[in-house]
Amino acid sequence: MAEETGRLNRGGVDLAWARLPGRGPGVVFLGGFRSDMEGTKALALRDWCAAQSRAFLRFDYAGHGISGGRFEDGAIGDWAEDAAVLLQRLTDGPQILVGSSMGGWIALLLARRMPDRVHALVGIAAAPDFTEKLMWPNFSAEHRAVLERDGVLMAPSPYGPPVPLTRRLIEDGRRHLLLDAPIPLNRPVRLLQGLRDAEVPWHFAPDIAARLTTDDVRITLVKDGDHRLSRPQELALIEAAVAELAG
Repeated sequence: MAEETGRLNRGGVDLAWARLPGRGPGVVFLGGFRSDMEGTKALALRDWCAAQSRAFLRFDYAGHGISGGRFEDGAIGDWAEDAAVLLQRLTDGPQILVGSSMGGWIALLLARRMPDRVHALVGIAAAPDFTEKLMWPNFSAEHRAVLERDGVLMAPSPYGPPVPLTRRLIEDGRRHLLLDAPIPLNRPVRLLQGLRDAEVPWHFAPDIAARLTTDDVRITLVKDGDHRLSRPQELALIEAAVAELAG
């Protein structure tokens, strides 16, 4: 099946997307913080869905990949709204949301906001609340002072140039926290987590599971898995989880 590509305007910003036609429930891939829809997991899922004749959608949030906008102008609420608009406009019926890292947070926000459009959810090193529980505690007093004074901190990144982290990102994240209360979701959830993840501690997976109101939750821990979970054997785990949920 040929993949269709396009751009959708939201609030003056063009969001890039690509989708496959096919049977439902479709699969929607939600990428991570500063990642894009050309990543290994997104493309592997696309190819798997194509082989299964299953509908599939991938996209770039504003300020990510080839979408318009500046990364430093965005925050969790903005990117969740990007995902909601694309889900509503470009898919039909309930979808299997596959969220990687930050995408896991956004998938949970979507499930809370529009449960009728969610068939099931797969989290890959899902990182709800990461701005508050992982990022903010690791800022030094000097970093916090820079954020308060300048509104932006250029933080070192192991993946490339420094990353602009904004005060708005932290403040907006606090308006979307999930792990301090029950997460209402009556859908199956599968959580995949590497024990050697240096960015999202492995205990995030059971913490999420404990907060979900559904009893249909399973956690897969990969003993030698890192944050990316993109080796062939890990991609096979992701595809198996989606296949089971698709029924």
